[in-house]
Amino acid sequence: MSDFDPTSDHDSTLPSTTESGARRENDAHSLSVGANGPLLLHDVALVEKLARFDRERIPERSPHAKGSGAFGELEITGDLSAYTKAKVFQPGTKTPMLARFSTVAGELGSPDTWRDVRGFALRFYTQDGNFDIVGNNTPVFFVRDPMKFADFIHSQKRLPDSGLRDNNMQWDFWTLSPESAHQVSYLMGDRGLPRTWRHMNGYSSHTYMWVNEAGDRSWVKYHFLTDQGVENMTNDEAAAMVAADTDFHRRDLFDSIKSGDFPSWSVEVQIMPYAEAKDYRFNPFDLTKTWSKKDYPRIPLGKFTLNQNPVNHYAQIEQAAFSPSNTVPGTGVSPDKMLLGRVFSYPDAQRNRLGTNFNQLPVNRPVVAINSYDKEGAMQFTHSGDAPVYAPNSYGRAFQDAQGAVDNGWEADGELVRTAYSLHSEDDDFGQAHTLVRDVYNDEQRARLVETVTGSLLGGVVEPVLSRVFDYWRSIDKEVGDSIEKAYREQA
Repeated sequence: MSDFDPTSDHDSTLPSTTESGARRENDAHSLSVGANGPLLLHDVALVEKLARFDRERIPERSPHAKGSGAFGELEITGDLSAYTKAKVFQPGTKTPMLARFSTVAGELGSPDTWRDVRGFALRFYTQDGNFDIVGNNTPVFFVRDPMKFADFIHSQKRLPDSGLRDNNMQWDFWTLSPESAHQVSYLMGDRGLPRTWRHMNGYSSHTYMWVNEAGDRSWVKYHFLTDQGVENMTNDEAAAMVAADTDFHRRDLFDSIKSGDFPSWSVEVQIMPYAEAKDYRFNPFDLTKTWSKKDYPRIPLGKFTLNQNPVNHYAQIEQAAFSPSNTVPGTGVSPDKMLLGRVFSYPDAQRNRLGTNFNQLPVNRPVVAINSYDKEGAMQFTHSGDAPVYAPNSYGRAFQDAQGAVDNGWEADGELVRTAYSLHSEDDDFGQAHTLVRDVYNDEQRARLVETVTGSLLGGVVEPVLSRVFDYWRSIDKEVGDSIEKAYREQA
């Protein structure tokens, strides 16, 4: 995004003022009764300064609290218009964008280089409104049902009594949730410690929908492949960096862009014909699974480049509010249960964190005009004037009344139940994790995985969780599981 400049009436050349615009008399000394006397409540400048200071912090994200990002541009170089009518994806289109990278489990002040999944959130300021893709640097996730999401995050945070992070709590959840095996195997491998944000891939992880001009539907997964090449840290390098610079990833991205070394990612997609989802060998909407690239090869779509740092981290990054609910015509969601949960949860979290009118903040505001019937609430600063505040109306304010099937929906028929997904022919919890560990990782990478798990991540793990950890890894790969138990017993 070239020269992204949020609306601001700030002028650094003016004498300092109060928030209401009056010139301040002094920025160093409070109003007192004599030089040594008490301070006065009617010192508006002091009261305003302290009261605002007391309210500077907003709730941090939970999860993805620690992160940063930059602005840039998406350019579409391929032609996939046969699959989507979305303007943002038409050949030759250039769209300003914002990217935010983050850790998942760590709090706002935590180190960048802890072993963790990295958030990979993208916003495109399109001519049809904001379009967000909220993913990670991994193509899968730990759970497949949003009912377990809060529990998973709680297990990665802190104990209720000591307030400390706890390996036992973490492994207790994982080993009782076998669907986590694929993501845990990925996390414990080399890519669990990316060298920088610039040297990691990103994935939508979820399955989304595309719709073309004729109304034909397809399922799609997005892949963002770093043009800098994938590079990772060793456990020792990451531990050393925790001590040397807790903001290493944030600093690396900012300094890289500042020096003119603009990072870029090639955008590719996997496309599944709509009807093939029903009988695909894995449930294509299960967030713990990937689609085989042999079945659905990645197709080049374009490239995005980050070329502009934020000028104010709080206003442009901390207040950025991403959500997979931000779709545009030609795109849509899927029956992925985790995605459907996030479509509600993400914007609701932003309402709590930033306030009802968070979409009016400059970094969240679309670049096109809007006509929303939502109104009022705390801190509303754009409005619809004296136009009718209800629809339908007889006084000229436009409203929609389309009926019938939507172009980005799907069929569903069944009783209301609380149950797991129906299994496809090759669905199970450990199969893809085994393929990752045995067929994708080489001997050296498997050895490092064993070292990672037995190094510090089993410290404090007690029975019955400890035995389940060994069984969990044997279910993924017997040789790896045996090696983990043997290494643990030898160092115990």
